[in-house]
Amino acid sequence: MLNPYNQNEVGLGELSNLRRLAYFAAVVETGSFTAAAERLGITKAVVSQQVARLEQEFRTSLLVRTTRKVQPTEVGQAFYLRCARILGEAEAAFGELADAVADPVGTLRLTAPFDYGINVVVPAIASFTKRYTDCKVDAVFSDQTLDLMSGSIELAIRVGWLADSNLQSRQIGTFRQLLVAPPGLRSQLEKLTSPAQLADLPFVANTALREPLRWEFTRHETERSSLTGQAAIFLDTTLAVREAVRQGAGLSVLPDYALADDLASGRLLHVLPQWQLPAGGIHVVFPSARFRPVKVRAFVDVLASHEKARYANAATT
Repeated sequence: MLNPYNQNEVGLGELSNLRRLAYFAAVVETGSFTAAAERLGITKAVVSQQVARLEQEFRTSLLVRTTRKVQPTEVGQAFYLRCARILGEAEAAFGELADAVADPVGTLRLTAPFDYGINVVVPAIASFTKRYTDCKVDAVFSDQTLDLMSGSIELAIRVGWLADSNLQSRQIGTFRQLLVAPPGLRSQLEKLTSPAQLADLPFVANTALREPLRWEFTRHETERSSLTGQAAIFLDTTLAVREAVRQGAGLSVLPDYALADDLASGRLLHVLPQWQLPAGGIHVVFPSARFRPVKVRAFVDVLASHEKARYANAATT
């Protein structure tokens, strides 16, 4: 691997010579030969000499030197932008190569919606930290969309329909939306054949959703039926809505990942299972970058494995 800080002479005629590019870029970024030398861990004289040789060989001034600051010339600024791009690509290449043979280490910081986090992400975190004992996980569960560009969060799990974004994403699964009811409503549900017939039954609305009372169902891909619920209870989290339905407050629509135990135990009923609501996606979203630390990639693989198993179990419920 080419070490850009190695002081052995390398001809500049080859573009693979990253050493002088790194010296020059450091001077532009710090605004000082002294600060650049401190960043690089070499002497100021070496930095100054190498940048001067760049200027001599290309017969152009790259920097304007004053007693207070060093700034790039117009040509120097254009050259710096090229240098920064080349050095970034080189750093990513070396990082990916080193990462390919490395085990995950360090603290992984992530965020996920509260309900999906509790039901799916926490088990995945437990599996991840058991498998990779040199890793820690710092997770924030919130239904608020946190800013990934702040640099403190390395990945986010987004549930539903992903909005257009400059962020990078990977879909790891899907979920079903299910109309559910407490067993106490069984007798009122047995004779009903379509969602439209449920309008007079009590409904629990999840106000975190854009349209918490109106739902469009399909059957056999061609038949359609609408339900507009009449809610007496309005709650703003999925887990609160689920608990209200458990307590017999009425019907609601909930994601399958929050219902597995309730449906298996009979604590909740899947209403009109022959009618389907649109499925949503499970996405992992990353800050825009070309290189992902191995801990991030390893966790996404673990989470994807948990999501695949969860969906397979949910599909048989």
